[in-house]
Amino acid sequence: MAEEELAAQVEDVLAVDAEEFQHRVAADAEVIKEGLGNGVFDNPQAIVGLEYEFYAVDADGCALRRVPRRLLELIGFEKELGLHNAEMTTSPQPLNAYGLAAQESEVKARLQTALDVTRTERMRLVSDGLWTIPPEGESASQYVTDSVERSVAAAGDGDGNDDTDADTHPIRVATNMSSSARYHAMANTDRAESAGMRIVAPNVSLSADTVMPESLITSIQPHYQVAHARDLPEYFNYALRIAGPLLALGVNTPFFPPDLYDEDATAEDVLRDAWMEHRISVFETVLNPPGAGVGKVRFPRDLETVEQAVDRIVDDDTFVPMPVDSGGRFDDQFAHFRRKHGTYWRWVRPVFGGPTRSAANARIEFRPIPAQPTVRDSIAFQAAFAGLLESMTRLEHPVAELDWELTRENFYAAMRDGLSADLTWITNDGHETADAEAIYQDLLAHAEDGLTNRGLTDEDAAKYLYPLRRRVRQGVTPAAWKFREVERRLEDGASLAEAITAMQRGYVDRQRETLLEGSFADWIGDERALEAR
Repeated sequence: MAEEELAAQVEDVLAVDAEEFQHRVAADAEVIKEGLGNGVFDNPQAIVGLEYEFYAVDADGCALRRVPRRLLELIGFEKELGLHNAEMTTSPQPLNAYGLAAQESEVKARLQTALDVTRTERMRLVSDGLWTIPPEGESASQYVTDSVERSVAAAGDGDGNDDTDADTHPIRVATNMSSSARYHAMANTDRAESAGMRIVAPNVSLSADTVMPESLITSIQPHYQVAHARDLPEYFNYALRIAGPLLALGVNTPFFPPDLYDEDATAEDVLRDAWMEHRISVFETVLNPPGAGVGKVRFPRDLETVEQAVDRIVDDDTFVPMPVDSGGRFDDQFAHFRRKHGTYWRWVRPVFGGPTRSAANARIEFRPIPAQPTVRDSIAFQAAFAGLLESMTRLEHPVAELDWELTRENFYAAMRDGLSADLTWITNDGHETADAEAIYQDLLAHAEDGLTNRGLTDEDAAKYLYPLRRRVRQGVTPAAWKFREVERRLEDGASLAEAITAMQRGYVDRQRETLLEGSFADWIGDERALEAR
């Protein structure tokens, strides 16, 4: 899409009346609440789904690549924030043996097709949490900060005639951002100061004119539809409590592209200060204003009622009011509410929707986990998340009593330190513990219990959770693997840039061999075998 055309679309977005938009959101909320009272959002069983984000690289040198829009359409993936991104969304399936198998098979089938098609373009899709090698001939800083201004006529100035004197004003367009007016509008609204548009992390300080720096990161987002919508708060509060321990297992973003580090930062500084999941800080500092006590991107508080979940979305700060088109879906009855939900950024968030009345649902979207090294690892987190919610609610696990402040501290400790984080947990027998072995023994036992209670055999449940058990046993996460790779190369005399680049190429090479049929456990096993020689 031409920049001038995109700028005109952004101007149309900016012309939406914020007060009227919010009025429509509040009216939509009443429709949802009425539906909740009538059981419209109830389902006969729990249902699971998955959003899975990738980025594209050059097949030879692993430099970031822009994905042609025609290619996205050809492989059936959706666009995301950056031109290098591609996202897959699975079809919802019942939480049982066949449903989980269908989720894994769908991801593999569609991804295999995508890999075959992108191969013809000398391109490869990568499952990872944060890219570190910029496009050939560009720096990462240039790629995520480049933008241009285009002058457009102010909305409402035109009178149908050729009026060359119409007022114009500039619209800023990010050069490497997808042609979604919503994304670009964030930099042009009078609320633009409500987003940080910067990255603040240890040894990294980057400022931009748009939210494009968020495109550094990619994630997986498991969804869990509750059977009875009024029970959503109970499931939601358990999801908050497992967020820290599951994030600690999944960390995968300890490094940035080398040119983003501060000029005076040494390799020793970067290693010493690295957080295991920088993705969390990227999302928060790009979209939250500087010095915000509580930004839009945050760890949410416990829910008491399902109506409170609806009200929180209504009351959330409206960043960009968007035009809403009417359609024939069931959830178009509350289309303004759904549109606002798109910028309701919480690490765990409730979702209300459904294409038809019979498919209407209340679900939980779990956003802490970065994209993983292999499909099997990603499905392991989906299975663990669903199994835990099944088991903990059914058995009334006492970790529900863990103080919310400690729950939040667990989340950010996991972000910083991964499996080395000091976490607080309440085990099934009611004892509070900070012992990692006891925490994960309890956590994964309940994940397995939840899966077997949904009809999986002991063997199948163990198979889904094996990649996570192996991480606990070996004490190695993808972030730890990356850290060791960089540390080893630095010890061999490489510069920081050389070490990070070589690590990233090694990550992609290992993924070529294991993405569809292996798991990160294979990487750990091979590493141990080499060390033993």
